[in-house]
Amino acid sequence: MLLAVVIAKSLIELSLMFIVGRFLLGLLAGANRDNNVFWQLLDVASKPALWITRKISPRLILDQHIPLATSSWLIIAWVVVVQLKIEMCLEMGIASCQ
Repeated sequence: MLLAVVIAKSLIELSLMFIVGRFLLGLLAGANRDNNVFWQLLDVASKPALWITRKISPRLILDQHIPLATSSWLIIAWVVVVQLKIEMCLEMGIASCQ
């Protein structure tokens, strides 16, 4: 069970890093970001989380706000998973979590 929590935490962190990296590179690249190879890589890597958010969100939410919504629920999920990991480590003993 601890392994599943650690894997979920890692996937959430990776998704957050992809979305933040995409945002920062978008600021630096400007209008030519679609031609940037690194932008395209980050876009492909962040697509699953963005797709899930688009599917569960109402059509009222604009597409340009989806990355912010995705980041919000990923941060909440990360806090929940970290809290779960801490509780599991306290139950099993700190030595078994290192």
